[in-house]
Amino acid sequence: MGSRLAGKVAIVTGGARGMGAATSRLFVAEGAKVAIADMLDAEGAALAAELGENARFWKHDVTDEAAWATLVAEVEAAFGGVDVLVNNAGIIIFKGLLDTTHDDFKRVLDVNLVGEFLGIKAVAPGMIARGKGAIVNISSVDGMKGANCLVAYASSKWGVRGLTKVAAMELGHKGVRVNSVHPGGVDTIMSNHGSVSRAELNTTYSHVPLQRIGGPEEVAAASLFLASDDASYIHGTEVVVDGGMTTGVYYHGFPGAPGA
Repeated sequence: MGSRLAGKVAIVTGGARGMGAATSRLFVAEGAKVAIADMLDAEGAALAAELGENARFWKHDVTDEAAWATLVAEVEAAFGGVDVLVNNAGIIIFKGLLDTTHDDFKRVLDVNLVGEFLGIKAVAPGMIARGKGAIVNISSVDGMKGANCLVAYASSKWGVRGLTKVAAMELGHKGVRVNSVHPGGVDTIMSNHGSVSRAELNTTYSHVPLQRIGGPEEVAAASLFLASDDASYIHGTEVVVDGGMTTGVYYHGFPGAPGA
């Protein structure tokens, strides 16, 4: 077991599976007490049981402001003051812009952007009172670039990037660090509904410089770094975990491309 988060209390939203579960596991392994916050009862309870006394599951709707107040109060009663928030909960809808309904758009923004805003508002007062804290907002490479078929998702993730900047400006001088993580393709249920093997998924990533899909544990490692005191002077920035996806697109068959 490591000690990079020893003595810290963390809330991880969307913590029951995928990147959230990987983050919850890593944080506990590094000494944190972790509140796994998710709407997925069975998965959340199973993960908390796996991780033992330093993890508990709370069923939590990130779009409900009153639920945030209750969650923070109950986590403080169970574990102590919240030192770290990882705003990870998110959903995605694949639809063209003209086929995306108003309700589609609002639903994605409510979870992916409003949920993170409410999380920051809920934990920040306690962090400010203690003079320290770290907030990690999970955005996406689609918060760094455009993407067809993802109008609601990309809009929400660009919004998270802006939210992070504003929160960093307003909270940094009060002792609270705020940063965003921007994953590229990651092997989770959101991108791999059919349980395709990692090796098979890698074949579809020939456009990415590292030539493979990412693993949820690799995104969790970035969140761990930003949550830890190792990142004590890192604030208001974007950490891109995308295998080079945002670096550029290969022109296959020309010098410098794989196989050329």
